[in-house]
Amino acid sequence: MTEDTPVSGDAVSDDVRAAVQATREKVAALHSELTRNGLVVWTGGNVSERVPGADLFVIKPSGLTYDELRPENQIVCTLDGVPADGWGNEHGPSSDTAAHAYVYRQMPSVGGVVHTHSTYATAWAARGEEIPCVITAMADEFGGPIPIGPFAIIGDDSIGRGIVATLEGHRSRAVLMQNHGVFTIGKDGRDAVKAAVMAEDVARTVQISRQLGDPLPIDPADIDRLFDRYQNVYGQEPKGAMQ
Repeated sequence: MTEDTPVSGDAVSDDVRAAVQATREKVAALHSELTRNGLVVWTGGNVSERVPGADLFVIKPSGLTYDELRPENQIVCTLDGVPADGWGNEHGPSSDTAAHAYVYRQMPSVGGVVHTHSTYATAWAARGEEIPCVITAMADEFGGPIPIGPFAIIGDDSIGRGIVATLEGHRSRAVLMQNHGVFTIGKDGRDAVKAAVMAEDVARTVQISRQLGDPLPIDPADIDRLFDRYQNVYGQEPKGAMQ
């Protein structure tokens, strides 16, 4: 964060104020995708998104049920991981806020972060085993296996450090933090939510395939071709993989 960049709600421009409001609305709405896709239970899990044009991000409040989430109670934080002044933050932020903040500080291209304890992906995390890339949908979305990150305790930026160390230089936008759960990154919050949905889907499919026998590997060159096509050709407005 630059010293001359205002982050207090009492000092920012109208453009930044509008961007914060829009981001709060997006983050609140995106949490419904976690419940709709069965990725979370009770109050677990969270979505955050970087605020365009400011050294701020918005994240879910701690301890509120998903039915209670509204744009106005999403927490506006600085990139240091603390609630920003002047934004009407009435609740404490998610216990994972320090991890999200560390990712934003260290990975400028990341615009959204999601955390879940989705069942199948977390089962792989409990085994400390990466999910091998044995289906084309996984090659498309992640460009290879979904890696395992180190065990880390919640409460400071240790989890964020593990996320960054694991995903830097890796095409995957998902990491299985050992004995914990799933973290995904994206160009924005929606992109990170999509990665979380896809991570659970491929975790389930690959687990079922292993119960039937040994999954067939995909040649690395074919994984490269599949990833390139999906990221740069598929869809209405392909924008390429996140760098």
